[in-house]
Amino acid sequence: MKIIKRSGAEVTFDPKKIVIAVTKANESVVPSARMSEIQIKRIAEDVESAAANINRSLSVEEIQDMVEDQIMNQRAFEVARRYITYRYNRALVRKSNTTDDQILSLIECNNEEVKQENSNKNPTVNSVQRDYMAGEVSKDITKRILLPSDIVEAHENGLIHFHDADYFAQHMHNCDLVNLEDMLQNGTVISGTLIEKPHSFSTACNIATQIIAQVASCQYGGQSISLTHLAPFVDISRKRIRVQVEAELKEIDENVTAAQIDKITEKRLLEEIQKGVQMIQYQVVTLMTTNGQAPFVTVFMYLNEAKNEQEKKDLALIIEETLKQRYQGVKNEKGVWITPAFPKLIYVLEEDNIREGTPYWYLTKLAAKCTAKRMVPDYISEKIMLQNKIDKNGDGHCYTCMGCRSFLTPYVDEEGKPKYYGRFNQGVVTVNLVDIGLSANKDMDKFWQIFDERMELCHRALQARHERLTGTLSDAAPILWQHGALLRLKKGETIDKYLHGGYSTLSLGYAGLWECVYSLIDKKLTETEGKELGLQIMKKLNEYTAKWKAEECIDYSLYGTPLESTTYKFSKCLQQRFGIVKNVTDKNYITNSYHVHVTEPIDAFDKLALEAEFQALSPGGAISYVEVPDMKNNLDAVLSVMQFIYDHIMYAELNTKSDYCQVCGWDGEIEVKEDSDGKLIWTCPNCGNTDQDKMNVARRTCGYIGTQYWNQGRTQEIKERVLHL
Repeated sequence: MKIIKRSGAEVTFDPKKIVIAVTKANESVVPSARMSEIQIKRIAEDVESAAANINRSLSVEEIQDMVEDQIMNQRAFEVARRYITYRYNRALVRKSNTTDDQILSLIECNNEEVKQENSNKNPTVNSVQRDYMAGEVSKDITKRILLPSDIVEAHENGLIHFHDADYFAQHMHNCDLVNLEDMLQNGTVISGTLIEKPHSFSTACNIATQIIAQVASCQYGGQSISLTHLAPFVDISRKRIRVQVEAELKEIDENVTAAQIDKITEKRLLEEIQKGVQMIQYQVVTLMTTNGQAPFVTVFMYLNEAKNEQEKKDLALIIEETLKQRYQGVKNEKGVWITPAFPKLIYVLEEDNIREGTPYWYLTKLAAKCTAKRMVPDYISEKIMLQNKIDKNGDGHCYTCMGCRSFLTPYVDEEGKPKYYGRFNQGVVTVNLVDIGLSANKDMDKFWQIFDERMELCHRALQARHERLTGTLSDAAPILWQHGALLRLKKGETIDKYLHGGYSTLSLGYAGLWECVYSLIDKKLTETEGKELGLQIMKKLNEYTAKWKAEECIDYSLYGTPLESTTYKFSKCLQQRFGIVKNVTDKNYITNSYHVHVTEPIDAFDKLALEAEFQALSPGGAISYVEVPDMKNNLDAVLSVMQFIYDHIMYAELNTKSDYCQVCGWDGEIEVKEDSDGKLIWTCPNCGNTDQDKMNVARRTCGYIGTQYWNQGRTQEIKERVLHL
């Protein structure tokens, strides 16, 4: 059995330490108030037994709480007081310096929580450690100085989650839609160097990767680019290549035909497209930003975004090559083709590609083949998005999310034109709905009372995010604010104007709707009463964001939080506060956003249809998924799911599996098993390999693919997923 120390390091549970600590407290009281050695031994045994039954790694604080309870059970009240006083004094000592132990544990690579905090960061790498170390300092300053104490306390107790506190001390925002079109067409500046409009597709791709890296180092969330913004450079390359081909052929034969010139031109153009797309894929995978990971970038593929038919055809060429290369994958250090995490791909389903006989059906079939093998692309339905995203003029719009799921709200600029690229999200605060449900103890009046209190708490936390960005100078991140990624402000100009009026968003996140509803009425979201209450809660959340927006002219938006490590934290906090409640806190994770619980048997089509109703009430971002088996030999079924997505839900994905064991060459599913301590570990079913450094595991966790490993809560959630197809 393991316990997690305050530094985050995971160590083996040692009951002797309990005996020593209680003995010290026991010896400090008068003899008549002391316990016997047998009583002290029994306390240690009872704590060990209780801890083992919880079936997860407990924190030192949780163990000490259990020790207190056992001392009280022995009616040794004076000893208990001394033990509590000792804990309090030690807490005061720790409060005077809250970062040293954390930083040292990071450097020595024995911080278990940090190891599993981000499934796409390797904490043994110096650059990642440097980012985590800076993050510890930022979190310390944030908790002690920058945030109100009640918000910090609520965050620590798992009532809310104040996201990305490790970046809050700096004037940084969350995620954005990069205005790649502006930067390529009008030029930009990177590291003080002027970059003019490129004269070929391959150069445009190279510049795009440099922009991606620079943007990733200036904010902490996801970013998205559109392949449409690269499409005009295909024809620029075509014309340049044609001139070269004409000159070459005329040197050989003056009677060369236009058809011959066209054929050779297109062949060379396709070679350039192949090289340009390869450059984007390999640059994104191999680049390392200042936060120690590959850029979290999403690539958007939307045919109807093209400005004319020629551009649309050229865009189709880029999309086709992008899908082909992702299907192939990238080679790992052993030379084996594997699934990369980034860039994340989004493919828009539209009238021109959704059914056999449509002009671009061949692209959709290729996308299905790629999804079956590599888990991407994900899918946006143009049809449903045009219904859901309507601006103040009554027009619907289709556009990409920022990263994995954070969507901007519809916006019309001062000239009455819709605008999405160049906009951003200020940050996220998530409410733990399960805690509200359990706190109400099945009393609906009390539930709504606590709900109101938590909303006000979240509101003040979101205001803190907004206020932290207020006054930020464009000089803080020139690539973003001065050179076109988001805006083209002057030096010394603030970004304040763009924090208001709907240009950017603030996200009220929510988690655990499934468990919240069950805790209140013992019904699932898949049951009529549960669904009705779930929708009622979602509508109430939207009422709050609308109220705040109207009062402050700031675009608050409801967001289905992609919990990764926080799902475990919330679960631990709930178990500590409420114990084990069947079907609510009996897992080491809680359910993301509005999702149907991972263990619930439900058909893929029924799941998507049900979740579509909830997704429509999550305008700040959400994604649904279906868990499927190996579909490489059943592409018709994949296409059927994609067509259902087009007709029923705005944004969804299919979760497959893509693993490889470097020890024996197994390329099937690597499984999750329990070791002798009850810890969940990844195990090759073919050779028994459990060394995570000698296997490649790719799983979708939060709308994006993770390729490192996850904490015990998320690992349990992955293990318990049922198939929907």
